[in-house]
Amino acid sequence: MAEPSPRRNEPRLRPAPLLFEPAEAAADPEHFFDLESIDDPRALLTRATDLTQAFRAAADRAMEFQAVAAAQLADPRRFDRLTAADIAERAEWTEDYAKKMVEFGRDLMRGADPEGRRAVDPH
Repeated sequence: MAEPSPRRNEPRLRPAPLLFEPAEAAADPEHFFDLESIDDPRALLTRATDLTQAFRAAADRAMEFQAVAAAQLADPRRFDRLTAADIAERAEWTEDYAKKMVEFGRDLMRGADPEGRRAVDPH
């Protein structure tokens, strides 16, 4: 969790759309969301900043879903529940981090996220 998420009174920025990268473009190591074709440094900074914000927002959102999944897998009501060690192994986390993610996921599912975000809908 690199950066704190917006607080309740701060508007959540809408990230720039991530444009689809065609397979042939993605195969070119010099190609990255067409940034290499932008000559104007102002436009390049703007588009690169938009992409950075979009990737951060996507990573934050994906992490929330990871946490919800971890909490669901650790739910003691499940007959096939997993231990924190099992979850850590599957997600390539440490066991301590898995425990924190389970708790974070439980908070999200209860709608009690301390950062003021909406609860993640796991369905």
